[in-house]
Amino acid sequence: MSNLVAIRKRALSTETIFHEGGPVTDTPLTMAAATAVIRNPFAGRYEADLMPFMSELRALGRELAEELVVTLGGRERVEVYSKAAIVGINGEMEHGAVWHEAGGWAMREVLGQPKAMVPANKAVACAGYRMMVPVHYIHAAFVRSHFNSMEVGLQDAPRPDEILFSLVMGTGGRVHSRLGGLLKDEVEGLDGLR
Repeated sequence: MSNLVAIRKRALSTETIFHEGGPVTDTPLTMAAATAVIRNPFAGRYEADLMPFMSELRALGRELAEELVVTLGGRERVEVYSKAAIVGINGEMEHGAVWHEAGGWAMREVLGQPKAMVPANKAVACAGYRMMVPVHYIHAAFVRSHFNSMEVGLQDAPRPDEILFSLVMGTGGRVHSRLGGLLKDEVEGLDGLR
């Protein structure tokens, strides 16, 4: 990739939900997370300028986003998204925060510039830490049926001098959503963004 982005491993996780205790849905929900574990170039020291790192991470973000789009059957099938970072304990929260722009920008570009902000979660933690990542509708964040989450994490990552970056996408809202609010088909213009 680059001098600042050295990948140790990548992973792709998918899950398909047919029901949540109610009737089996005609259209199962598929959720997917694409993950990369990289060396943290700033582990154990303070770096004032993280902008070059954030810029170089865009290529990784694009690769992960493209992998998810292929996995889910094309960008027209993607309805929810999110991103996450888990920084090893020799790093700092800001080393994960670079993913807000790098991962979010890449995902929105690959998906054709959807309107809603990309939600996120991040932490500094030990290897094996698991994180619930919130997702919402890509064109209007306040579509209640699409509020959901997916777990990300790997047993051996991040090691103390690493960072785990994930992007998450899914094909729809919760399979048994029935709590009202703004519906996907009712969104007009910038409605539902607030």
